[in-house]
Amino acid sequence: MSLTLADKKIAILVANGFEQTELTKPREALLEAGAQVHIISPESDQVQGWNHYDKADFFPVDVELTAAKADLYDGLLLPGGTVNPDQLRVNKQAIAFIKAFFKANKPVAAICHGPWSLIEADAVRDRTVTSWPSLQTDLKNAGATWVDQAVVVDNGLITSRNPDDIPAFNQQLIQAIAAGTQQLQTV
Repeated sequence: MSLTLADKKIAILVANGFEQTELTKPREALLEAGAQVHIISPESDQVQGWNHYDKADFFPVDVELTAAKADLYDGLLLPGGTVNPDQLRVNKQAIAFIKAFFKANKPVAAICHGPWSLIEADAVRDRTVTSWPSLQTDLKNAGATWVDQAVVVDNGLITSRNPDDIPAFNQQLIQAIAAGTQQLQTV
C-alpha cells in the first residue's frame, strides 16, 4: 500500500549552496506522494543548488523566509551541502522557523550537513542522529548520540548521511509526514 500525502504541505528550507540532489530527490518523492511542497529561503527570488563543490541549478523560491509560517506546514525538510546549513544556522529567522516545527511536534528531516542548523535550534540534545561523518563531533557536543546508519528516526526527527541514503530517507520522511505527528521510534 502506498502512502498518500494529498492533504499535506511540506516546507523545504534552504539558502544558496544546498546540495541539489538532497532537495530534488526528496521533493520529487513528496510530490509523487501527493504533498504540496514549498521552497522557503532567506533569498526572495531564487536559490542556487550545488553539486558538491560546483554551482548547479537555480530554483524559484515559493515563500520568502520572512513571510513563512511553520504552522501552515505539516513537516520540514533541511537539505545539506556545506554552504547552505552554515548560512541558515546564523540566521535567527531560520532557527526560529526550525524551532517552531519541534515545538509543534511536526516531523523534521535533515540530510548530510543539514543537522548543523538543528544544533543551533537546540533540537538534537538527547536524540540519536546521523549525518555526514564530519558533523559527528559537533552533534555529540550538542548532546546527540551520533550513529553511522543510512537513516535514523528519533521522535519525529529523520536524519540521513548522504545522497546515497536518499531512498531510505525518503521512505522514512513520507511515513512520518503521513503519520501526522512525530514518530516515537528509532530506526
